[in-house]
Amino acid sequence: MNEFYISTDPALLDIDMIHHFLSTEAYWCKGIPLHTVQNAIAHSLNFGVYYQQQQVGYARVISDYSTIAYLGDVFILPEFRGKGLSKLLLQEVMQHPQLQGLRRFILLTQDAHELYKQFGWQPITAPDRWMEVHHKNVYL
Repeated sequence: MNEFYISTDPALLDIDMIHHFLSTEAYWCKGIPLHTVQNAIAHSLNFGVYYQQQQVGYARVISDYSTIAYLGDVFILPEFRGKGLSKLLLQEVMQHPQLQGLRRFILLTQDAHELYKQFGWQPITAPDRWMEVHHKNVYL
């Protein structure tokens, strides 16, 4: 794992790679425009996973840094999966100093429940209290 590292330095982000993955591979936002990804990055705490100088993974957190945070756009490029990088990434996110003492940390996942459970995540306690406005096909 010494050859991999994680950084929150926005200057290191490979925005073209992030956009390509999100717009073509991510089930949650296929077709997302580049300007939308750029805006999301600009307003988030970003975590890049790097192999040497190449970005191979990403996650971002939207937060007020006091009470609530949302974890989203979490991915590792397919050719780098199976190396424990998603666990390394989540460990860094969960231990980040600005994300401590929050009342609520939320996320949405279709298929990574077991991964997130390893870091204390659990199903929403009272789903009947939650509401949303969801524009599923907004990028199509």
